Amino acid sequence: MNDEKVNYVIDMIKDMDLENKLRLAICMSDMASHTNLEYDKKEMYKYFDNLLKEINIEYRTTTINFANYVYIIFAISKIMEMDSTQQNKVALYLFNSIDCKKFTKMLKI
Repeated sequence: MNDEKVNYVIDMIKDMDLENKLRLAICMSDMASHTNLEYDKKEMYKYFDNLLKEINIEYRTTTINFANYVYIIFAISKIMEMDSTQQNKVALYLFNSIDCKKFTKMLKI
């Protein structure tokens, strides 16, 4: 049963594009989030925030209401229902699925 929750969210992450993965990572690593990650949330937030600012002009220039991204809110609500170990499994998968090689190609670095 517990692995079903993790696998369900991981399947959702597999279907996301890079920008939505970054949005979810930002929501998970926000200090106000109700996740119990074993990672340095502040450092991870800065990292994903900067990545998203590089590829999304709207995110860089305006205040974004994450409530407009229903898919992200649904995913984060599923993650909040999990225990700490499950949340860390999902976070590890999410953080590793953000392909920096693909990101650098998008920026043509």
